[in-house]
Order: sequence, then C-alpha cells, then structure tokens
Amino acid sequence: MKAMNYKDYAARIEYSDEDECFVGHIAGIHDVVGFHGDSVTQLRAAFIEAVDDYLATCEKLGRPPQKSYSGKFVLRVPAEMHSRMAMQAEAAGKSPNQWATDVLEEAIHA
Repeated sequence: MKAMNYKDYAARIEYSDEDECFVGHIAGIHDVVGFHGDSVTQLRAAFIEAVDDYLATCEKLGRPPQKSYSGKFVLRVPAEMHSRMAMQAEAAGKSPNQWATDVLEEAIHA
C-alpha cells in the first residue's frame, strides 16, 4: 500500500464506522494534526489543507515544524548477521546502506 504524502509529510488514515468517514492524522510528529473526508478525493484535499495550516501555524508561532522522519535509524543486529549482510551487499555491488534499503523496500511491498 502506498501512503498519502504531501510536502514530506505522510498521513495515517483509518475509517470511522461511527462517523462514516475517513479520519487521518499527520504521521510521525508529536503535534496532533487531524483531518477527515467522506471520499479519497475529500480526504486528500483535507490532508493538503491540514499540512499547509500546520506549516502556517508553526510560522506564525515562530517555531520550526516537526519533520516526520529524518531517514536515519540505527538497527542493532548480531555480528554474524552484520557480516552476512556486508557480504551480500558486496556481492550485489552495493553499499551496505543501499543493500539494506533495497531489502527493506522489497519487504514493505511484499
């Protein structure tokens, strides 16, 4: 499944049976920014509006907006696995980071 994205922010979306609409929040930030819509088109428009409003509010308050993710994370694995990963990356002609990114991308779309 592909996420809804806008200006480097992603949406976390659920369906509310009680409200009979889609409800979303900007994912990966501590500020709570929500939006909703009855259709995908309405939800997308509400998401864009929520992100734009969030950025404008942060600017008005004089504080930087939170970013969802930096693109860096530390993963601790056993030494034997690290060694095998490095060998697989080298055999594929890739850096360990690119190899791991490719493997994770495959897993996400599996």
